[in-house]
Amino acid sequence: MFGFTSLSSLRSCVAHDWTPTIGDPEITGWLTVIIYLVCMWLAIRVLRRDPPGAALGLWATIAALMGFLALNKQLDLQTAFTATGRCMARVQGWYDERWLVQLGFIAALTLLVLIGLMAALRSLRGQLRWNGIALLGVTVLCGFVLVRAVGFHHVDRLISMDFANIKFNFLFENAGLALIALNAGLLLRRGIPPRRPPQITPSRP
Repeated sequence: MFGFTSLSSLRSCVAHDWTPTIGDPEITGWLTVIIYLVCMWLAIRVLRRDPPGAALGLWATIAALMGFLALNKQLDLQTAFTATGRCMARVQGWYDERWLVQLGFIAALTLLVLIGLMAALRSLRGQLRWNGIALLGVTVLCGFVLVRAVGFHHVDRLISMDFANIKFNFLFENAGLALIALNAGLLLRRGIPPRRPPQITPSRP
């Protein structure tokens, strides 16, 4: 299988670089997971309440994306994917040329993100006013994922720097989540029916 004699031998190779443990045990990591889950809950509330102007397709995508990224935040699945590719490269004999595969993967991932964003912009015609902040938040998150996937040395060093003991990658990632939560809150508030003024019944003489 992919150059290995069995699935267990591939799993043993991957286990040298990745094991299913908590990927970011720091408080900022767990806080980000909680914010992902809050955003997923807000997206589900938007879907259930269906306020005027809400693009339900976008919010269904956001709900699924938030759930996956919350899970990935601590399982660190991209490291498992990278370790699998490294093992296959060694066994199949293209380890020295692996940068070509990495470049192709990065190009395909970037193209996929751009196509997805263009499709979202096209489908949101007439609804961008009420969903644009969330789309901007998703764009910021996609940029964060791309930066982490590409792993350029200088960019990685930049987002790993900190300000007041808070790393820039935490601020970068949570900026997108804050935009999504803000847009969900605005839509949910818009869906609340206005309060009717109390009716005053005339007193009988």
